Amino acid sequence: MPGAGPVVVVGAGLAGLACAQRLTRAGVDVVVLEASDAVGGRVRTDVVDGFRCDRGFQLLNPAYPVLKHVIERAALDLRPFAAGVRVATGSGHGVLADPRREPTLLAQTLTAGIGSLADKIRFARWAATSLLPVRSLLRRPDRTLAESLDRAGLTGPLRTGVVEPFLAGVLADWSQTTSANFTALLLRSFLLGSPAIPSLGMGRLPELVAASLPAGTVRLNTPVRSVSATGVVTEAGESLPARAVVVTTDPATAGALTGQPAPAMKSLTTFWHTAAEPPTDRPLLHVDADRRGPVVNTAVMTTVAPSYAPAGRPLIATTVVGADGSAEAERAARTHAGLIYGVDATRWELITTHVVTAALPVQPPPLDARRPVTLPDGLFWAGDHRDTASIQGALVSGRRAATAVLTSANLS
Repeated sequence: MPGAGPVVVVGAGLAGLACAQRLTRAGVDVVVLEASDAVGGRVRTDVVDGFRCDRGFQLLNPAYPVLKHVIERAALDLRPFAAGVRVATGSGHGVLADPRREPTLLAQTLTAGIGSLADKIRFARWAATSLLPVRSLLRRPDRTLAESLDRAGLTGPLRTGVVEPFLAGVLADWSQTTSANFTALLLRSFLLGSPAIPSLGMGRLPELVAASLPAGTVRLNTPVRSVSATGVVTEAGESLPARAVVVTTDPATAGALTGQPAPAMKSLTTFWHTAAEPPTDRPLLHVDADRRGPVVNTAVMTTVAPSYAPAGRPLIATTVVGADGSAEAERAARTHAGLIYGVDATRWELITTHVVTAALPVQPPPLDARRPVTLPDGLFWAGDHRDTASIQGALVSGRRAATAVLTSANLS
């Protein structure tokens, strides 16, 4: 028999908030229990001495289809990056940009000394296949990213110096064992929209979704000890009966609560620095074609959104694959970032470090983009591990879980 009370959503990350939003819009009473002191889960912004440091380098793509269902995009006040990358080598810098959106950079893109013109044409053809309709992409035979690049004939310095570092930062994976179809979905969003950051930080997205919920829906600082189809017990010993329970916590906690295998996760570490002067005025992601250190990408956030820092202070985000926030790792990343920008980074000041041990779920081929959100014991769960490893996937999975709740016997 279904339990009494509201639907209880465990976790106020993007999936949990999207689930609660869809349920409340359907007239269902919902309570969201969040263990931490704010909403957002992995998508939060820490303000440190006036610097807005997202919990790991993150971008929001306005081309994500789900966004129009959960927020008014204008409220995010998005500040876009330029559609390209600046590539460092031991002998200088080059720019590779999307000529459709950055026509003024076409000449630089064609003459950049990174890969031959034939390589660039092969890459353009490979990337263009991601513009197929989503259903067509998902129906393609899947393979690893490495196999996909090999089949496209991408084997030269453009691949090793630009494509691989860029995608390693996006996928949190140097191994290129991620699903090629999943990679195509991400590339599709990059080609259809310019990745951006909200002027007040990535945490603005979950804040806006949470603000759409009835007052009192979200209870912070309320970790959950156990769950069942008819209720939850908090760590404080409070028992809450529920008509349905949806678990949307981080994958490890979700696995512990539901008894399901926790999905494997990939990690990223981002170091946030400031300096006396910005190392570049280009609103671009920077990569190193010569791979002279551990950095997969670095960007001066204040060239895109000056509101990320106090007036006149640059904010530099530098990301490496893995979960190492040690002083030695920070020094290596800072030194490498200096090489990428072509400046002396010795005196950069560390603002904070974000070690995100569970940044993204592993998504090997064949891609399963719609994993079940219902469990045999009557529970529901959601998160990007049930969909695609992205903000789009987290939001979609939460809405799918809400739909499953609404159509279940628990609410009939």
